[in-house]
Amino acid sequence: MTLTYKGAGVDVGRAEDALARVRERIRRTKRPEVIGDVGQFGGLFASPGGDTVLVATTDGVGTKLELARILDRHEVVGADLVHHCVNDALAMGAEPLFFLDYYATGRLEPAVFERVVGAMADACARCGIALLGGETAELPGMYADGAYDLAGFLVGAVARDKLLGPERVREGDTLIGIPSSGLHTNGFSLAREIVSRLAATKGTTVREVLAAPRQELEGLALGETLVATHRPYLREFRALRQAVEIHAIAHLTGGGWEGNLPRALPPGLGAAIDRAAWTVPALFTLLGDLGGVREEERFDTWNMGIGLVLAIAGRDAAAAVRAVPDAIALGRVERAGSGRRVRFA
Repeated sequence: MTLTYKGAGVDVGRAEDALARVRERIRRTKRPEVIGDVGQFGGLFASPGGDTVLVATTDGVGTKLELARILDRHEVVGADLVHHCVNDALAMGAEPLFFLDYYATGRLEPAVFERVVGAMADACARCGIALLGGETAELPGMYADGAYDLAGFLVGAVARDKLLGPERVREGDTLIGIPSSGLHTNGFSLAREIVSRLAATKGTTVREVLAAPRQELEGLALGETLVATHRPYLREFRALRQAVEIHAIAHLTGGGWEGNLPRALPPGLGAAIDRAAWTVPALFTLLGDLGGVREEERFDTWNMGIGLVLAIAGRDAAAAVRAVPDAIALGRVERAGSGRRVRFA
């Protein structure tokens, strides 16, 4: 038998079929700055020009992919990928412009691809972002059956004098938090380990543990709560930008509070957070209790119910809370000691 690329496990026709399924949804993301159409060797986007800074972000959705596979919730991770990158860009003060994706799998399943990339396209359209292009890689032998990996790349723009960052933050600034919709896309390796151990203890499967309704979650299944979509904060960012002067933003992702909030603060300053300012959602308490996870470890891994923290002038706290109904005054910026820079009081 003559050896062919298809015989080795890569079917170019499957990739063409998969792209055809989402091409129209991708076209709906087109912005006026986009030049050309989907399918070229590179995406073209007119330069913003002037004294404008381009902001580039890239990320994935981690092992939430495995839960999406187990629970057949592939649309969630497609939207997650876009929203995560959007939030990282707006943390620099940038409006998102265009997005690219990388989808890799052992054997391409067009129906799954359509659900994932279609959800990406829909998320881009909702945020006003052009899905400019991407790469679909079929890599036989690299992935287990049914598994795939994702990466997203987003470019945004901001006027140079509107860039956000630690250099704008001052001692006494107020810290405003906006609630998360769950774990978002971080800390799933710990969550999955907790679920796995629970399944082993009960002599059942991971799927059964995820599917069982939980009284602590008001009757919802643990799996359903875990795969809630990563919340995008673009609308809230725009509302706050109109109402107050934002100094810096921390997107609470991998590394939790101590791993992310200090990235938005200058050397020598830390954050004093009022733990009574919000109620930690039941999902985090349930996971932590099931796994015997110490509270400090929970805050160092998960967002614990707050997905975004903004530093603003202390006098603007009331205006910020008025601008975004679910915003919470969390605490303030203070002088940091020699140890951890996030202090819970």
